[in-house]
Amino acid sequence: MKRIVTSLLLLGASSTLTLAEPTETAALYKQHCAECHGNDRLGLMGPALLPQNLKRLKQKSAFSVIQNGRTATQMPAFKEKLQPDQIQALVELVYTPLKEIPTWGMKEIKASQLVYHPHGTLPDKPLFDAEIDNLFMVVELGDHHATLLNGNTFEPIFRLPTRFALHGGPKWAEGGRYIYFASRDGWISKFDVFNLKYVAEVRAGINTRNLAVSHDGRYVIAANYLPHTLTILDARDLTPLKVIKAKDDKGNSSRVSAVYTADPRNSFVAAMKDIPEVWEISYLDEPPAGFSGWVHDYNKESGDAHKEEPFAVRRIQIKDYLDDFFMTQEYDRIIGTTRNGQGQVVDLDLKRSVANVTLPGMPHLSSGITWNYQGRTVLATPNIKEGQVTIIDTKTWEIIKQIKTEGPGFFMRSHEKSPYAWVDVFFGPNKDLMHVIDKQTLEIVKTLKPAPGKTSAHVEFTKDGKYALVSIWDDDGAVVVYDANTFEEIKRLPMKKPSGKYNVHNKLTRSAGTSH
Repeated sequence: MKRIVTSLLLLGASSTLTLAEPTETAALYKQHCAECHGNDRLGLMGPALLPQNLKRLKQKSAFSVIQNGRTATQMPAFKEKLQPDQIQALVELVYTPLKEIPTWGMKEIKASQLVYHPHGTLPDKPLFDAEIDNLFMVVELGDHHATLLNGNTFEPIFRLPTRFALHGGPKWAEGGRYIYFASRDGWISKFDVFNLKYVAEVRAGINTRNLAVSHDGRYVIAANYLPHTLTILDARDLTPLKVIKAKDDKGNSSRVSAVYTADPRNSFVAAMKDIPEVWEISYLDEPPAGFSGWVHDYNKESGDAHKEEPFAVRRIQIKDYLDDFFMTQEYDRIIGTTRNGQGQVVDLDLKRSVANVTLPGMPHLSSGITWNYQGRTVLATPNIKEGQVTIIDTKTWEIIKQIKTEGPGFFMRSHEKSPYAWVDVFFGPNKDLMHVIDKQTLEIVKTLKPAPGKTSAHVEFTKDGKYALVSIWDDDGAVVVYDANTFEEIKRLPMKKPSGKYNVHNKLTRSAGTSH
């Protein structure tokens, strides 16, 4: 027998729904949700579906997400597959706490560590002949692999398997010797590019957002949605060093939106998704002189409550939550937004918000880039909801121009030696287009269609800026190499749903034309 309940969640009015029994709901979840969110609701390619991870999403909004999909994610619409009562049953399921959430602290992380080749035991000379600075790592989501690509010849060097559902860009370190991957289910993997071998792995969280590597190559940090933590690892073999709980001074817990490395500051910067704070975490042995507000955590798990641990934290109170943020080239300020398009500028030195920015739609700031325009530095960001690219003066934080595009975009790239910025039209019916914008006229000068009917995405430039590589985001996809000045196709490399392509030089030199 099915349950009869009254719901106020549909169309803002009272409706009577016949809800499925728990066994039927579980079958619906397994059929439609488990592949992305996990059989245990702890998250895979998609985020964990638990009440503590849904605090900012009301149940009425959750109903709409299941019914209509969600912008800026791979969450599809189910209105053609599920009836309203089935959707409501799923809403109630995901807002029901698990009887027990797995503990994932220092003990569990240590137990998960896999060291295949201890640090220093593999040769220091590459097994292949190529310019290390111009290597690319191409992530292929279609069959969970990555391809190491020669950026001079555009010939694949090696194809390696990856963990399921990589999330966030892999990070290069030590001049291109190592690259670190993060999977959505928390696995951090270290790959020795010279020897074409994985050297270590560890599960840093249950549901992980992204990772960052300190510029000195000593530390890796993982931002977790579940549990609400930041996990710091020894970069040599991924031994866990510290787990920092993401809580405010009142004990409110938060997912971590993202974490990035602020190289000139010798620190990591993290934004919280559920509390209005930005954290700066020093990876110096001692906090930098002249800065106040650093707080040391204590190693309580070791039983020594008086032993001071490294990685001091500065918690900066801000005006709103940050779901996404961009760091200036000087790394002294960040600009962040919530999903409702309200932006704020946070000064890391002053430890406060210093400006508000109204950004219609949903700018994808973590894909933002900067360049010099008429003697001033501007920030350009695509927009996930609106067909536009926003150009912002980074001194006044005023919008200079909205460049109309053929649909919402996801990724934007340029290069210091290129007069052009490239932006995709990832969302919507024109997803197969790629716009090229003149950085001085702020006009679209070319629109490419690399593969009609297939999504074009994620441009990355070679070290010298002469070539632009575009992903055809499809299982029967490709990486298409273009002359970055004439826009002529040079080469096409078949790949399985290639997404990001990460160039050693551009990433390690913090190019203004790419995300960091």
